[in-house]
Parts: sequence; C-alpha cells; structure tokens
Amino acid sequence: MRQGLFSPRKLVRRFTPGFRGGNATAGAAWPSHPHRTPVKSGDTLGRIGSLEVRLARNFKEVRKAQRLRYDVFYEEMSAIADANTLATRRDADPFDAYCDHLLVVDHASLKRNKLGRLKPEIVGTYRLLRQEVADQHNGFYTAGEFEIQKLVDANPDKRFLELGRSCVLKPYRNKKTVELLWHGIWSYVLRHKIDVLLGCASIEGTSPDALAERLSFLHHNARAPEEWRVRAVADRYVEMNRMPADEVDPKAALRALPPLVKGYLRLGAFIGDGAVVDNQFGTTDVLIIVPVTHLNTRYVNYYGADASRYS
Repeated sequence: MRQGLFSPRKLVRRFTPGFRGGNATAGAAWPSHPHRTPVKSGDTLGRIGSLEVRLARNFKEVRKAQRLRYDVFYEEMSAIADANTLATRRDADPFDAYCDHLLVVDHASLKRNKLGRLKPEIVGTYRLLRQEVADQHNGFYTAGEFEIQKLVDANPDKRFLELGRSCVLKPYRNKKTVELLWHGIWSYVLRHKIDVLLGCASIEGTSPDALAERLSFLHHNARAPEEWRVRAVADRYVEMNRMPADEVDPKAALRALPPLVKGYLRLGAFIGDGAVVDNQFGTTDVLIIVPVTHLNTRYVNYYGADASRYS
C-alpha cells in the first residue's frame, strides 16, 4: 500500500468532517508571538452557546467528572467495575488527585446538588497530566501499558502532556462538544508550553484478531518514526501487524475506527508499536504520540495560534 495514496490524514479528510481553514500540512511550529496569553486556570477557556470549556475548580467538580466517566465507561460501555466503583458509582483512581480535569459544562442543563442548588451539568471531560506533575508523583498512567519513560528520557528538552479518560455524554457527542474539548486542550498546551502530547486511545473489543484490519491499518499507515516510536510493555504486547498492507481495505478500516482515534490522526498523530488489551474496560489500546511541531496546521489555524477562536 502506498503511503501517499492511502495516508491516514488524507483518508480522514476525505471520509470524515474536517476542520475549515487553510491547507493541511505538517510542521506547525509554536506561534512565535501569540496575540495574547491563554486564560488562567479556572477561567473560561472557550464557549459555544450554552456550552463552556474550562478546568475543574474543586474536587466536587472532579467527582462529577468521575460520575460522568462511570456512566459512559461502565453503564454504557463494557467496563467491569470492582466493589468500590460499584458502591461509589464513580470511575476513580489515584491519578485523579493531582491531574487537571478539563470539563465541558452545559449552562442550559441545570442539575440540583445535595444542597438543592442548581448547577450546570458536566457533559464532557478529559484528564490532563503534565510531566512535571507526573514526576512528583507516580509517573504517567500510560506507563502501565507502554514504555513511554524511554521516550521522555530521550527528550529531556521537551515537555510532555498525557491525555486520558476522555468521554462525552451520548446526547452531546457532536462536533460542537468535541471542538470545545480540543479548544481547551490547545489553550492548555499554549499556557504550559507543551511540546508533546501522548496517551492511550481505545478501540472497543478485546479480540485482536477481530480488530485485525483496524490494527493493521494503523501499523502500516500511522506507526511512529523510529525517533518517536514506543513499544507496548513486554508482558502485554499485542502485535498490530496482523494483515499484509495490500490486504487491508483502508476506507473500511478507517470507518471502523473510533471517532477519537480518527480525530488524533487528523491532528497528525503517530501510533506506537504494539497494542494492549485492557480486559477491565473491554478495549484494545493503542498509544497516541503527537509532537506539537507535527500538528496539522489546519488545527492550529482553526483554533487560532493564541487559542482565540472560542474565547
């Protein structure tokens, strides 16, 4: 299969809704002179109509994000809850205590809290973990599945940001909500001068053979170059190269991929070496690596070099 003809980026632009804006080319560099500094933590990062994106302001809001994650991962999808998760009805782990939590809240959908006060509903979330914070605690969550520390150690001059626990309530899974989440991430990247984004992206299902075409498509078309390549940990490594390139139907494989994975490909993401089966969550995970210098310039132009589009 020829990379130029069936590259993931070209396929994504053709078969999924793309960003409006200029030509899509790799190599988007940091804006040398941003027009203004992105807003401070806790303030609004962006807004479309009644929807607002911002960071969680207190642990009460983190708990609400954890309940949203429970509803999506355990109630809607096939994650297996332990006793504590069932009792609390929250998807929680020790990383939540020191991560930043990006939220999309709907000011038109008000819910009463335990005190009877009306509060806007949290409808989307992303968990963000900066390298300097991870170094002070237990490292990156992703390190349990992929050998990312080798990549971090090989790039001591770069700042890494882990993205994870992404989910959106089903009625809000539309372009508007997803755009706000990515607008918030771009604002965060600018504020903290992040150089590399990474994290796990999940494909539903735990049978690599059943996912063979999708995994092989990613292996043949989006595998990271050697300098950015990270392997799955040895005892969990699942081979992604399961079909010859000329036997993969790239259009069918792309259509079958989750929207989040397609979104990462549209940004210019690389895929790590090997996948990992997560039986608790009923998924097969791949590693996403996005150097900021490789971001699709359409993405940068669409949201603004200073993250001003929805501010």
